[in-house]
Amino acid sequence: MDLKRITTAVVATMLFASSTVAFGQSSSGKKALEKMTCEEFVGLEDSFKPNAVSWAIAYGADGKPESAGVSVEGIQRIVPVVIEACQKAPKESFWQKVKGEFSKLRQKL
Repeated sequence: MDLKRITTAVVATMLFASSTVAFGQSSSGKKALEKMTCEEFVGLEDSFKPNAVSWAIAYGADGKPESAGVSVEGIQRIVPVVIEACQKAPKESFWQKVKGEFSKLRQKL
């Protein structure tokens, strides 16, 4: 198995686990990731932020998969960018901010 497949498998597993957490949170009165504001994202525990960004990249607003995900290195690159963008615009949609920043990053590559 090559490194790319292993990375994809790890990211897929992480996304599955984080989506379960996200949907579990929504049933307990907390907002689902697709409805989260940037302010709420910035307030998350730092250890959960990469999971939230991974999930937002891989899934559409309807909760259905949109992409195969991003490598761990890609997530490590985009999380600080999303945090900075969200700190500048705390009332904006976290979901839309991730999608926008991901598109910008993808165009640079």
